[in-house]
Amino acid sequence: MRIALMSYRSKPHCGGQGVYVRHLSRELAALGHTVEVFSGQPYPELDEGVTLTKVPSLDLYREPDPFRTPWPNEYRDLIDVEEVLTMWTAGFPEPKTFSKRVARLLKGRQDDFDIVHDNQTLGSGILDLVEQGFPLIATIHHPITFDRRIDIANAPTLRKKITLRRWYGFLRMQKKVARQLPRILTVSESSCRDIVTDFGVDPSRLEVITLGVDDVFVPPTAPRVPGRIVAMASADAPMKGIATLLEAFAKLRTERDVELVLVTKPGRRTAQLIDQLGIADDVRFVNGISEAELVDVMGSAELACVPSLYEGFSLPTAELMACATPLVVSRTGAIPELVGDDGACATLVTPGDVGELEAAIAELLDDPERREAMGRAARERALEKFSWRAVAKATAAAYEDVIAKESAPC
Repeated sequence: MRIALMSYRSKPHCGGQGVYVRHLSRELAALGHTVEVFSGQPYPELDEGVTLTKVPSLDLYREPDPFRTPWPNEYRDLIDVEEVLTMWTAGFPEPKTFSKRVARLLKGRQDDFDIVHDNQTLGSGILDLVEQGFPLIATIHHPITFDRRIDIANAPTLRKKITLRRWYGFLRMQKKVARQLPRILTVSESSCRDIVTDFGVDPSRLEVITLGVDDVFVPPTAPRVPGRIVAMASADAPMKGIATLLEAFAKLRTERDVELVLVTKPGRRTAQLIDQLGIADDVRFVNGISEAELVDVMGSAELACVPSLYEGFSLPTAELMACATPLVVSRTGAIPELVGDDGACATLVTPGDVGELEAAIAELLDDPERREAMGRAARERALEKFSWRAVAKATAAAYEDVIAKESAPC
């Protein structure tokens, strides 16, 4: 098959969309399919045999100057103007503007592709592709309504709450688009239920295909660092539960020789909380690291923590399992599906409960035999359940089904 895979931003390594695009495209190509990835900035890192077509935006959220105002000579068309005006009025324009750009790029290319696969853009331009006659399928990792609710609930001021409501205005568009798509893939039974509830999608149009873990995630060969706790977050946002972990860590630190390594870029509120708790000397941040370096970090810890308030899948959980790193995780979203509910692979705790999280970490730190058994069981479960090759095969089968229904006589 000839596949156009779309992703409005594809952050490499720890960004979930970038991980999905890279590994799915690689495995689809390995199965003999032709894959062309269409992505805005930040562009994905792709493997040999996969073509990247860059769909440049104005890159308004880039580092080191996010929310920048472009120079006049940067504007190319009215889509660029819409992008800037939406940002200036506190909205998030990228899903809509990216989808419009891709619809324009693909116009007239119906004979080049057998199917178009949208990776959670759900912009209004996607419906233009349907009208142009492209067979189309989309992946929704989880409905961003959960991010919206958690962010607004944790906003410190009324003004910030109002700003966030405007920022998440793109959700109205995503809900409308999702309800009109013929087929949607999602990554967990939890996300499937949430998409039906929050987006109003017909459940008969949904299919669950879990994500995979790359073969590079393996147990460490060097000894784990005593007292080291690792946590990962693709973004330092309230939904990732970092504040809960920091408060629990501060309590642990009064009685134990422990250190916390956070794989994320710290935001202002997190930095302030670390200062307030007096734990700056014992908390280290790493970001922008390679995949090999990430594996080393995961394997260096005596245990890892996933304190999220919600997860549609949680790739870091699955990757940590593959590294045989013992886990303390939140009982929320899809995480119980990943680790199982029997306690063999992870200790499950109530999201947002500082005391329960502290107690679970302390108990696991005091029990090296349980950590070893837990890591071994987690590794076995990851190898059994999370394969990118299996993801690609199941996704290709879904493509074929969509194509067959599109070509069937009415």
